[in-house]
Amino acid sequence: MPKYMFNASYTTEGVQGLLSEGGSARVAAANAAMESVGGTLESFYFAFGESDAVIIADFPSNADAAAVSLAVSASGMVAGSMTVLLTPGGDRCRYRNGQWSHDLQPSGDLNQPTRP
Repeated sequence: MPKYMFNASYTTEGVQGLLSEGGSARVAAANAAMESVGGTLESFYFAFGESDAVIIADFPSNADAAAVSLAVSASGMVAGSMTVLLTPGGDRCRYRNGQWSHDLQPSGDLNQPTRP
């Protein structure tokens, strides 16, 4: 299943919810959102710096990941960005004799237009 990283920054409303409900409630809410589309929460870290939280999750597809990202953003409690993660190693990516090779295949129908 594809893996994604979500960097989240809480809005003022989101921070107020975090303070009143606690961090465990935020982790449970993230987990429920991911499970609603068949995804799984791998890890959830609160952070200092540019992001208030860093989340690693698996989703069945880009569309499922986007659906959760949009729903979370629409709540007004979090702003963030999602990154599709690639795993070097195994049969997917290899470095041999000074050369990288891969068997990565694009997802989706290549005949469909994509946005830049």
